[in-house]
Amino acid sequence: MTGIAALEKPAVAGPLDGYDPARNYCELKGFAGQRNQRLAALWQRLQAIGLGTLRERASDAERELFTLGITFTVYSDRSAIDRILPFDVIPRVVTATDWRKLDRGLKQRIKTLNLFLWDVYHEQKILKDGIVPAELVLGNSNYRPEMVGYDPPCGTYIHIAGTDIVRDPRGDFYVLEDNARTPSGVSYVVENRHLMQRAFPDLMQGLAIQSVSEYGEQLCDKLIEVAPLGVSDPNIVLLSPGVFNSAYFEHVFLAREMGIPLVEGRDLFVEDDKVFMKTISGPSPVHVIYRRLNDDFLDPEVFRPESVLGVKGLMRAMKAGTVTLANAVGTGVCDDKAVYAFLPRIIRYYLGEEPIIPIVETHICREADALAFTLENMDKLVVKPVGESGGYGICVGPKASKAEIELAREQLKADPSNYISQPMIELSVCPTLTDDGVEPRHVDLRPFAVTGKETWLLPGGLTRVALRKGSIVVNSSQGGGTKDTWVLRED
Repeated sequence: MTGIAALEKPAVAGPLDGYDPARNYCELKGFAGQRNQRLAALWQRLQAIGLGTLRERASDAERELFTLGITFTVYSDRSAIDRILPFDVIPRVVTATDWRKLDRGLKQRIKTLNLFLWDVYHEQKILKDGIVPAELVLGNSNYRPEMVGYDPPCGTYIHIAGTDIVRDPRGDFYVLEDNARTPSGVSYVVENRHLMQRAFPDLMQGLAIQSVSEYGEQLCDKLIEVAPLGVSDPNIVLLSPGVFNSAYFEHVFLAREMGIPLVEGRDLFVEDDKVFMKTISGPSPVHVIYRRLNDDFLDPEVFRPESVLGVKGLMRAMKAGTVTLANAVGTGVCDDKAVYAFLPRIIRYYLGEEPIIPIVETHICREADALAFTLENMDKLVVKPVGESGGYGICVGPKASKAEIELAREQLKADPSNYISQPMIELSVCPTLTDDGVEPRHVDLRPFAVTGKETWLLPGGLTRVALRKGSIVVNSSQGGGTKDTWVLRED
């Protein structure tokens, strides 16, 4: 072959050829003319790998997920209860500048939420001053009168938080939702990184990416900080509902990472207002319980008497100051999507600061004007039940059928106080490997923070991706998957 013929040989197409995020903000491409040099380098590396190799490595990663048993449960699907969480091999990258803003904004938010919880379970000044409607808190199904007057160590109610963040077409961050009860997903953050390190070392080489491997150590240290007064070397356990829970893989993972026992309610008992774990050597005292069990099932003496998942007398021991529960009972008030709408005011009230990360404009349908506005604009709004999670019960007006909108309208009319509405944000996108090649898919981000005396934020978080074309619902229970999230050390 002559030199000229060799030059005329067409180049092998790269997997990102033809990739078009349209009007959406792309997490890997950024804005035209403002591309981060490290993002540009990663783009070129992906191009060099080629589509065929990308698919081969993706298949290898999927097989490894099966082998490792990294699964989650879909309760509504009887045909396939345990399944692997779909994993996309093209990472989502967060620049150092963006991460600094997220770090400051989330720490501000968590500090505020802990102050808010202390107030509503003590003096209730924020309610008396009319900043938040009293009925919104005191009538909330997650408000626990049993917590009134209780002082948690360090004033910390939310020890583990997972805050859902989205990005709009302008590239601006917004808080979409708080998860202050038993947030899940952090195990996938760490396992996704391990998968990428094994499958794509060439992509990561030379990039200064912050590690996610110290989460278990940091969480353990923070829980030691909130141990009962006078306990210098606390015994910590992770309380799980058991193998049939959707996040059981994560419970096993976290107990291993922290080096603590994984227990169920039947493994613990309370005597003289102290908690003990049953062992082959006899009872062993327990000082801190990281519980992955909802309030209702924690203590049959106080909540559901029929519960066999919890521990009788646990609330007595907590109030006696002999055990710390993480997260504290009653934190679900902060998860309420109606309370969420007041967070900017709550931040100003307690801290005298403006929110670093804004919230999405929210209409509280228990209010007459907001209800009327929502009913008139159902086809333009996202309507959400205030107490649900996992993407259940949501009506995305711009993408819903007429029948779905009418059903949501009737449900809203029947129980307005159970709903909020928000404008639909066209979430940012990230290149994602599909059957048709690499295409843009919408993503969100759930960073995880752990708090004892102070708050530490895991660099990155769980990037969830809506694998269905055009969908903005990223929840795993609704067909979503995950990506590895790379936080750059410097720009």
